[in-house]
Amino acid sequence: MHIEKNIILKRNGQKPIVIDKFYNTGCNNQPIVVFCHGYKGFKDWGAWDIMAKQIAKAGFCFVKFNFSHNGGTVKSPIDFPDLEAFGNNNYTRELDDLGDIIDWIVKKFKGNAAVDIPKINLIGHSRGGGIAILKTSEDSRIKKLITLASVCDFEKRTVTTGDLKQWKKNGVKYVINGRTKQKMPHFYQFYEDFIRNRERLNIKFAAKKINIPHLVIHGDTDTSVSISEAKQICKWNPKSQLQIIENADHVFNVKHPWKSQSLPKEFEKLISSTIQFLK
Repeated sequence: MHIEKNIILKRNGQKPIVIDKFYNTGCNNQPIVVFCHGYKGFKDWGAWDIMAKQIAKAGFCFVKFNFSHNGGTVKSPIDFPDLEAFGNNNYTRELDDLGDIIDWIVKKFKGNAAVDIPKINLIGHSRGGGIAILKTSEDSRIKKLITLASVCDFEKRTVTTGDLKQWKKNGVKYVINGRTKQKMPHFYQFYEDFIRNRERLNIKFAAKKINIPHLVIHGDTDTSVSISEAKQICKWNPKSQLQIIENADHVFNVKHPWKSQSLPKEFEKLISSTIQFLK
């Protein structure tokens, strides 16, 4: 298997994106799978590497990356050394990052017989699931979509949480990262960007436009994103399939760091269901 970690995608006037790719050198025409991490996430979190290797082993070219403003850096892509960048992140940055990743894939693998460029599939976890739904609705290059513990509404997470007047006055509000104990900033630009791009960032409208195969996976013990959000996504897109994994939490019972090569049965189920759907 060909594995390349921490590839740097440089962009004019924008922060670089750090990318991993996994594929089989002895196979031809492997469909592409692009993975989008979630809020306070990163490409190397938990067992995402193990998932990438298993999906690649099943005959796919797996690409995962850090959103440019997730708080990581080129030198330190794990965790959140750049809180200034984290505070300046927003949904449209992530959508545009994902578009640049897809453009990079098309260019990078052109002429590579091992990879089937026209077959690009998206997987998004949590907030990354919402981003994946939005991008799928606006990019015809995407052929299949899988969302894992996905949110169904960005507006309620932006407009109706906290004190908007105080946020505007202070210019910033903070959330505590339970694992790293960092005070993680959200600058007021996050709200302003959402308001400017409200229509583009409407997951309901996007889900209703999707006409490609869509698998919605959710754990029934998820306390971070209610299973009702998965059901709502499926209601908006009747062509989607809902799979509920019993006893699975928001991260399908893995944690960071994940030092074992064995996985919880719930996470194994997530991987096997993903492979089956993609095939």
